[in-house]
Amino acid sequence: MKNYLKIIQIDEHSITPKYLQICNSILRGIEEQKIEKEDILPSINDLSIALEVARNTIERAYKELKKYNVINSVAGKGYFISNTQFDQPVKVLLLFNKLSSHKKIIYDAFAEVLGSNAAIDFYIYNNNFNFFKKLLTGNIDHYSKLIIIPHFIENPANAARAIINDLPKEKLILMDKLLENITGDFGAVYENFEQDIYDALTELLDKLSKYHTLKIVFPENSYYSKEILKGFISFCRQYAFEYETIHDLQQETLTPGTVYINLMEDDLVELVEKIISSKLKIGKDIGVISYNETPLKKVILNGITTISTDFKMMGEKAAEMALNNTKEHIAIPFKVTSRDSL
Repeated sequence: MKNYLKIIQIDEHSITPKYLQICNSILRGIEEQKIEKEDILPSINDLSIALEVARNTIERAYKELKKYNVINSVAGKGYFISNTQFDQPVKVLLLFNKLSSHKKIIYDAFAEVLGSNAAIDFYIYNNNFNFFKKLLTGNIDHYSKLIIIPHFIENPANAARAIINDLPKEKLILMDKLLENITGDFGAVYENFEQDIYDALTELLDKLSKYHTLKIVFPENSYYSKEILKGFISFCRQYAFEYETIHDLQQETLTPGTVYINLMEDDLVELVEKIISSKLKIGKDIGVISYNETPLKKVILNGITTISTDFKMMGEKAAEMALNNTKEHIAIPFKVTSRDSL
């Protein structure tokens, strides 16, 4: 019997479920001819003990392989490789800078469209440049698509751009953010940060007209695109609003006639707490606009106005691009949901 511990790889840093990692490892072993037809696989118990994972993890992996008609089982013989001629799934390395409610929407839509047509290795690099570099300077030959959300704190952005520029462009799809100076023919599904906020605020102009000042809460050393600030400032100057960029709300004193635009959920919580503890009325004295639609924002303070990319569409379009091997650049629509907070 082959030493499957040298073939099956489980990466504890990967967000990809372990059963899929096991499944993908066996498919890769077949592709590299390390596993052949009629080879006997370890029993569920033996592999569970050897890999130190639950029995149901191995059961799910073997069930997934049966979907590909790769393995079969016979009483007394156990599981074995029944077929090595099958349609290879698209192999995707998916890198997110962080996990959040809207990133989960992207992932769910992406995975749903791909279905069983792809094997996904999913990593969160937590805006950590060194981990990002390690993932992309390792063995990427196994992957047919490299799909990246490229958000970094400002300093390592140029270094990350250099790494991305060295990747094979026929494999590359950028998601959420379209980096400048990436050469070659590659795919992209992205937000147009500057134009999106300008257009969103223009759509809300009637409601904004009862306020005199707009303030955007933009954290220091943030991975958020500075293009957001350009669009915000352009709008305020075009329509003669006083404006200010603030980095946190801790020392902020709420004053009537001000609209606050927040990007981070933590800032929204702090802002809501300040409003509740003040005597100011939201939607009359103070306005609130929050980035990224979530279910809770429908009910907080009778509804928070949101401006948000269609994250479901972003995931779907990236998946379609990976399956169809296309290299379009698609700007995802930005949606305004107006509620009582303005």
